[in-house]
Amino acid sequence: MEWLKQINIEKYIETLTYWVTTYSVKIIAALLILVIGKWLARRITNLITKLMEKNKIDITLVRFFDSILYYTFMVMIVIAAAGQLGINTTSFLTIVGAAGLAIGLALKDSLGNFASGVMLVLFRPYKVNDFVDIGGVAGNVVSISLFTTELSTGDNQKVIVPNASITSNVITNVTANPTRRVDLVIGIGYDDDIKKAKEVIQGVLAEEKRILPTPAPLIAVSELADSSVNFVVRPWVKTGDYWGVYFALHENIKLALDANGISIPFPQHDVHMYRESKE
Repeated sequence: MEWLKQINIEKYIETLTYWVTTYSVKIIAALLILVIGKWLARRITNLITKLMEKNKIDITLVRFFDSILYYTFMVMIVIAAAGQLGINTTSFLTIVGAAGLAIGLALKDSLGNFASGVMLVLFRPYKVNDFVDIGGVAGNVVSISLFTTELSTGDNQKVIVPNASITSNVITNVTANPTRRVDLVIGIGYDDDIKKAKEVIQGVLAEEKRILPTPAPLIAVSELADSSVNFVVRPWVKTGDYWGVYFALHENIKLALDANGISIPFPQHDVHMYRESKE
């Protein structure tokens, strides 16, 4: 048993005591950081989520931000706990940063669409069921996601538009307002009675019940064109009645003018022919 006598038991006990007292405290501290940090992360994200839902922000965006915020907090908490254990987190942060940069460059277009999707959801230039014109593409909005917007055209085509191209173009929301003005141009012949034509058009507008009384419809001579005297006819209607009134007025004004002997001329060209004399 001589080898037992050669071992400095007190030294080993002292070393063990040092490790236990030093690292047990750090381990407990790291565990507390993880437990309390996770609880705080969930409470904070839940609070932010409720605020977003209260402001009627799109549920897709709410869920996305909930996940992003929670896992961002958890990464920070894990790094803090690792630092408490004496682990060098500098190299870890460098690796995470480099990986994030590489992913960002690889997904540049997708991230651009995502950022545009966030802007569209937050600022709401249009909503589902609105009729919009975006960069020459017109249709009803079927759905809005974080990366694309789906439109349904008048002839029932499905169009998927990347959000980045939407925010870089002019957005026309046709149905954003409850009322809309119908703009017509009606031409009559130069030999026709302007006052009578105006009365006939006023009569047609008075019979159309979908036209709003205020603002009052405008009927005025706008142009003395090459072949006709042109009236602008501008009644106001509910947005949902626009196309019905637009088509009905064209038909009914034509019928009323015909019934009152007022012509609607078409462009004409006079051709003069000269015969050359033979010497």
